[in-house]
Amino acid sequence: MRSNLIVLAMLGLVAVPVIMKVSNSSMMIGTSVAVTTYHNDNTRQGLNAKETTLTLGNVNSRQFGKIFSQRVDGFIYAQPLYLPNVSIPGKGIHSVVYVATQHDSVYAFDADSKTGSNPQPLWHKSLIDPSTGISTVLSEDVNCKDIYPEIGITGTPVIDAVTGTLYVVTKEKHQSRTFVQRLHALDVSTGAEKFGGPIQIEGTVPGSGDGSVGGRIAFDGLRNNQRPGLLLSNGYIYIGWASHCDNGPYHGWVMAYDVHTLKQKAVWSATANGGLGGVWQAGGAPAADANGHVFLATGNGTFDADMGGVDFGDSLLKFAPPAQGQLPILDSFTPYNQADLSAQDLDFGSGGPMLLPSQPPGSPHKDLMIIGDKSGTIYLIDRSNLGQFNPAGNQIVQTLAGQLACCTGGITAWWNNNVYVTSVFDTVKAFKFDPAAGLLSSAPVSQTAQAFLYPPPFLSVSSNGDRNAIVWAVDTDTYIHRSNSTGQPAVLRAFDATDLGRELYNSNQNFSRDKAGKAMKFIVPTVVNGKVYVGTQDELTVYGLLQ
Repeated sequence: MRSNLIVLAMLGLVAVPVIMKVSNSSMMIGTSVAVTTYHNDNTRQGLNAKETTLTLGNVNSRQFGKIFSQRVDGFIYAQPLYLPNVSIPGKGIHSVVYVATQHDSVYAFDADSKTGSNPQPLWHKSLIDPSTGISTVLSEDVNCKDIYPEIGITGTPVIDAVTGTLYVVTKEKHQSRTFVQRLHALDVSTGAEKFGGPIQIEGTVPGSGDGSVGGRIAFDGLRNNQRPGLLLSNGYIYIGWASHCDNGPYHGWVMAYDVHTLKQKAVWSATANGGLGGVWQAGGAPAADANGHVFLATGNGTFDADMGGVDFGDSLLKFAPPAQGQLPILDSFTPYNQADLSAQDLDFGSGGPMLLPSQPPGSPHKDLMIIGDKSGTIYLIDRSNLGQFNPAGNQIVQTLAGQLACCTGGITAWWNNNVYVTSVFDTVKAFKFDPAAGLLSSAPVSQTAQAFLYPPPFLSVSSNGDRNAIVWAVDTDTYIHRSNSTGQPAVLRAFDATDLGRELYNSNQNFSRDKAGKAMKFIVPTVVNGKVYVGTQDELTVYGLLQ
């Protein structure tokens, strides 16, 4: 029973006593909340419902603001992760925030302050070695400035809190002009490599698609962009890839690895007999349910699954756990207008799926999920029957088109039967879910006064159960797409979750005190134990209650 509580506590944001072994010589004892994966848990709801410090009454510019920052060596595309009560050799017990950068670095900082003995990282692990010719990949190497100026760690790592292991994927350029990606397993206490890592990521599948050789297509360490966050589910690490700037030939890939041995257990390509079909998800990680079923979406690409083929462009997939080197597809959904979406570059898989809580008896659908696409459409889908493909219309629970301006996806969040979503050139909006009807409201029940440009803010929600709910967003309108940034700071914003028209706080209200690091896209705020952690181009900016 205790081991089950450990997993629930550390991976499901349940505040119960936790006893966790993180090395051969130390134990951790405490009661706290952890954030060990993208958007807080494997449902990808972006919700911390155990936040007892930050409230509607004290998140304002008088009581709340920037409390410290930590400089880093590269852009922080990955969401910061958080573990309480970590035993650091020679440095005692700390709550730790983990930050990964595009310079192929992982930092462990004290999560509460940088005073006393904490100005420097508790540890810093560089996963490149320029002295031996191992460096990060430059934007010029992939002919794309979508990620600029270098590419190292993009996808959010994942932490196995039971074994005290942080898993992360690096992209590297070697002196011989070869490009590789590697999976690392790092000790959360020291940064030391574990389980014989790192291992080089490779894979092939049968196929006649773009770039095939001898009837097989091969994973390309240069072309493939490890953009989605990593997923830890039922003893496997799942990793997904798309491309850089749609530069072909490329295919979407998903691979699964054993958490203890780092042995590759499955390889899947989205378009083995065609092309494209990247797993983009705007940086969002695949989702998973309690049964180990994995859900993810692909973008523009060839689609012939309706005719018995293997290509799943613009599709939502439900996978079973690995079996005989394969990822068995249990079910799928592809929009009826897939061909039009693909032709217009309106990727269905521009964002990842979010799983809703199981509904009470009597509800029309027990297990639901939500996903949004690049056209601004929201799809509500039954996880036990995804709907597959029908050219006459979507065979799903609900389709909401025309309620968003454009390009939603991995920017959804959930609290108390409210779905929060935003899109390019639009406001943050709340749609109400009715458990009795099993449907979303056809129009927003509230929205922010401010509309956002590109990229839209990624959302997180904090609450103390059904009270003090706050929607957090990082405004990055000053970022310039596919070029160097303006250098202007990001803006942290907080809204009343019950009335998005009421802004509680933004970091421009006391700019000299509260300004964040430089704006960039993919910023997901991590809200935990009274702090808000914001990754930027040049620093980790930390907000909390002022002394």
